Amino acid sequence: MNEQELRKRLELLRTEHRDLDAAITALTEAGSQDQLQIARLKKRKLKLKDQIALIEDYLLPDIIA
Repeated sequence: MNEQELRKRLELLRTEHRDLDAAITALTEAGSQDQLQIARLKKRKLKLKDQIALIEDYLLPDIIA
């Protein structure tokens, strides 16, 4: 993947991460009894966060000058 593709992928992942956060908040505030669904959403959100961090680290390497 080139840098442009990585940036596009990063934006898509961030959007999905925000959407999952909103869904988790809505389910929690609605008093949802489906804890399994909430746990799955949280797990997916964590995986997205890891993917986001990986791409960010690739695009912005930690250079010690």
